[in-house]
Amino acid sequence: MFDNYEKFKKDIYALTTIDLNAYKEKQMRRRLDSLASKNHMSSYDAYVDLLKTDSIKFDEFINFLTINVSEFYRNPEQWDFLDQEVFPMLLKQFGNNLKIWSAACSTGDEPYSLVMALSRHIPINQIQVIATDIDKQVLEKAKVGLYNHKSIAGVPEDLKKKYFTPIGSSFKISDQIKQRVRFEQHNLLRDEYPKDCHLIVCRNVVIYFTEEAKNEIYQRFHQSLVKDGMLFIGSTEQIINYRELGYKRNQSFFFQKTEL
Repeated sequence: MFDNYEKFKKDIYALTTIDLNAYKEKQMRRRLDSLASKNHMSSYDAYVDLLKTDSIKFDEFINFLTINVSEFYRNPEQWDFLDQEVFPMLLKQFGNNLKIWSAACSTGDEPYSLVMALSRHIPINQIQVIATDIDKQVLEKAKVGLYNHKSIAGVPEDLKKKYFTPIGSSFKISDQIKQRVRFEQHNLLRDEYPKDCHLIVCRNVVIYFTEEAKNEIYQRFHQSLVKDGMLFIGSTEQIINYRELGYKRNQSFFFQKTEL
């Protein structure tokens, strides 16, 4: 029986340092029970034993636990606003050496999109994006930079022609773009955040966290941003108490840091 979830959470934390308390329990248990059953496990204890002894199943668990729904230029109208309003404002105020963090970057679609979008404004060799995710598997996929047609459908045609090479039915992003992104493993709920960021992009991720965890993350993003720096969130998300957290809303999904 899949009971004693409290013990399971402690076991997983000891094994991975991932805190399942930050995830909505009903949704997470449903997904976990499905995965354990798929692996012919009849209890959480048995599943933990499997994860401790089978590296392939352990990697599968980490990959399953994280949410990897990603595509280039997701919600194009928001990228248009970033291109036409946010980048010019940040470049005017802070200069060309912007510090950009793509948090929970998944398979690299987002940070690579950021490099391409910013390359319209400044020389590409002046761009540097920090891209982080908790999942080693998706970071490895991101470093390879191979995508299907659906993933890159939203990329503007000129950038698609310039920076992607067809390989069979897939498309490989150019090394010129890849060299501008530094990938690192990072846990939003545990690890130290980068400092003095001008732009933080974290989209369609915190919806899976509790309200308490969301507030903590948005507070820590606030601390990571320079004054007047920008937070870009996903179209499935909203920050109801943004004023209390020290932001002003620049546009529906863009929040600018103010002083608390």
